[in-house]
Amino acid sequence: QVQLAESGGGLVQAGGSLKLSCAASGRTFSRYAPGWFRQAPGKEREFVAAISYGGDTTYYADSVKGRFAISRDNAKNTVYLQMNSLKPEDTAVYYCAAGPFGSTYERGYNYWGQGTQVTVSS
Repeated sequence: QVQLAESGGGLVQAGGSLKLSCAASGRTFSRYAPGWFRQAPGKEREFVAAISYGGDTTYYADSVKGRFAISRDNAKNTVYLQMNSLKPEDTAVYYCAAGPFGSTYERGYNYWGQGTQVTVSS
């Protein structure tokens, strides 16, 4: 089992930045490929970013490419999502997930955090 706990969400003005963290406990986190998803009110959960085991390969949704950056620190069992140039449409609950392979699909992940709210005001 892997337990995931997100933090770092909050309220920010458009154009601002936030850095989300996801701390993992349980099984060796370095064996998993983590990702971030988000769910806006009234919408389905969507892929945001993912990173490989060693952190050398990253994947991004087109909507966040160039603005968001995913990284991981295996020594700290933590994955991060740096979010810059935030827009009101980035408002959502952001979820951290971990799975055996890097994936842009929810079914590629076995473990999920509870989510952290990000609100971007215009």
